Amino acid sequence: MISDDQLTIVIPAYNEEANIRMVVGRVKAMKPHCEVIVVDDGSLDRTSLEAEAAGARVIRHPYNKGNGASVKTGIRAARGEYILLLDADGQHAPEDLDRLLEHLGPYDLVVGARTRDSDSAKTRDVGNWVFRSLASYLVEMKVPDPTSGFRCFKRDKVMDFIHLLPNQYSYPTTTTMSFIKAGYNVKHVPIKAHRRQGGKSHIRPIRDGVKFITIILRMITLFNPIKIFMPLALLWFILGAGYGLVNFFFANGKIPNGAVLLISISVLIFLCGLISEQIAALRFERSNLREYNREPEREQPAARAEISTAPQPQRVPTQVQPANTTGETVEADARDAVPLG
Repeated sequence: MISDDQLTIVIPAYNEEANIRMVVGRVKAMKPHCEVIVVDDGSLDRTSLEAEAAGARVIRHPYNKGNGASVKTGIRAARGEYILLLDADGQHAPEDLDRLLEHLGPYDLVVGARTRDSDSAKTRDVGNWVFRSLASYLVEMKVPDPTSGFRCFKRDKVMDFIHLLPNQYSYPTTTTMSFIKAGYNVKHVPIKAHRRQGGKSHIRPIRDGVKFITIILRMITLFNPIKIFMPLALLWFILGAGYGLVNFFFANGKIPNGAVLLISISVLIFLCGLISEQIAALRFERSNLREYNREPEREQPAARAEISTAPQPQRVPTQVQPANTTGETVEADARDAVPLG
């Protein structure tokens, strides 16, 4: 089991004065000696003061940047080797912390996956179903809950993907899919989520509906885009080829311009998918290269210690001899000394 001094718990918060003291207090009761960071994302209420009163280390944004930006701030500021993320609205039970942490080691990312008996809004369940289906299709692996903010991982591993994380609400999906895409071991632990304990939800249907579409497009371009572009290209090609063949054999014996246009569109879609796939692959090769380069850095202290214990050649000083009759003197090493006489 991970010790408290190895763990940092990061809680992003925005206008959560009604909940944050209770959440931090319950976390401290479970992990009294671990570092707890509350990132106040430009709150307009007493969130920072309540978090400090509960014993958390508070980092405050000067203005609202987004939930993902708060998570990135907390990860960068964390002193612990392992990081656990927790929502500030009280929907995640701190009593479930150990259920996630016990799997770290064999697994690189452990996610608290909300079960069907969790207390959540029906509209949010529909959105989660879409994300879950799309994420599972793109990474070719079942992803029970890609949007859960209750998760833990090793800090140095998530730093490889931190540049990919958005500043808004899709950071959990991006984190999960990045770990899977990079070949890390991912574990989902069933948990029951609860309704927020107080305050108001920050979900806005119209605004977040637009963001919902943006997140889907981002997921497609970041992870395995060819799996979306290829079926689309094939569909347009079949339509164009079918239209052309029907006209050629059963109409006027000519291939219409519309058929050529449809086939041309299919080729363009395929090329866009191919380019997007190469860009996505380069992103993850860059992350893998950073991880590879970290290994020699870990060995450097030992190498320096080895070098320091090796015998060093001794410099033998010579006595200062008069350089000339004017009284000036010259200091030299033994290797520079010239025999007199």
